[in-house]
Amino acid sequence: MTELQNQTFTLNTGAKIPAIGFGTWKAGPGEAAAAVKAAFKAGYRHFDCAPLYGNEAEIGEVFKTIDVPREDYFVTTKLWSSDHRRITSALQKSLDDLRLDYVDLYLMHWPVTLPTASPETYGKEDRTVHDPDWNFTDTWREMEKLLDTGKVRAIGVANFSTVNLEKLLQTCKIVPAANQTEIQPLLPQKRLNALCTKRGVHQTAFGPLGGSGSTLHSDPVVNDIAKRRDCSSGNVLLSWGVKKGWSVIPKSVNVARIEGNLHQSFVMTVEEVAQIDQLTETLGAKRFNRPNWGTTIFHDDEAENVK
Repeated sequence: MTELQNQTFTLNTGAKIPAIGFGTWKAGPGEAAAAVKAAFKAGYRHFDCAPLYGNEAEIGEVFKTIDVPREDYFVTTKLWSSDHRRITSALQKSLDDLRLDYVDLYLMHWPVTLPTASPETYGKEDRTVHDPDWNFTDTWREMEKLLDTGKVRAIGVANFSTVNLEKLLQTCKIVPAANQTEIQPLLPQKRLNALCTKRGVHQTAFGPLGGSGSTLHSDPVVNDIAKRRDCSSGNVLLSWGVKKGWSVIPKSVNVARIEGNLHQSFVMTVEEVAQIDQLTETLGAKRFNRPNWGTTIFHDDEAENVK
C-alpha cells in the first residue's frame, strides 16, 4: 500500500479530505462510470465532480451501487457560473444526478456570475456576458445558507485568485473550507497559498500533472527523481503537491494509470521538494490550463511572469 493512500488533510470544519483524490473532468460518456469504478477498486476515496463536466448522472449510477459505505468516501461537486441565482435547485440537481443525500464539499466553480442559462445553452453560455447585478459575494452569502440544510458538509471556492479571495474574506461569515485552483511546479501559487494558510483555507490542486501541453513530464529534474524512486513522472508531481500540503486530484480513464497515481506516489524528502521548487525559478511560471473567459479573473500571483 502506498504511503499516501490513507493520508488526509483536515479542513477548517474538522472534516478529513483525502490527500489524493480522483478527478472526473473530461471523462466522456461510458468512460466516467468505468473510471470511477476502477478508482474505487484502487482505493480512492475522494471524487471530484461538477455539473459542467456532463457526467454526474453516470457517476451517480456508480455511487448508487458501490459496496462502500457513504461515510467512507468524500464527494466534491460545484456550482456552475450560470446557476449563481438558483443555488438551491442547482445543488439538488447535482444530488439527484449523483444519487446522494449530501456532498462533503460544495464549491463555487468560478468567481464570476453568468446570466441564468436554459438547459439547451447550459455550459455553452457566452462567457463574455456577465450578470451586472450579482457577484460572487452575493453567491457566497446564499451558499452559506446551505450548511443548515444538511445537504452540504462544507462550502468552498475554486479558481479564486489572491485578489478575489481577499475580497470574499472581507464580507463572508463563513471562511471557505477549500480553494481549488491549478497548482503545479510551474504555477506554485505562492502568494495565494500564503493567504490560504493564514486564513485556514485548504488548497486542492487541479491539473497537478500539468495538464494538456505540460512540459513537466520530460523535465530532467522530474525524471531523475522518478528514476531514483522507480515510479512515473506523474507520481513525482503528485507527491510534490501532497508534501506541500495540498490535496491533489489527478484524472485518468486508463486503469493502470489510475492505480499507479495512487499506489506509486510517495512521501518526498525535503531535498526532493527543493529540487522541484526550483523549476519555476529556472523555467519560469506557466499556466497549462487557461480557460476561455471574456474577462481577466485570475490576477495570477506570478503576475506578468505567467506565460
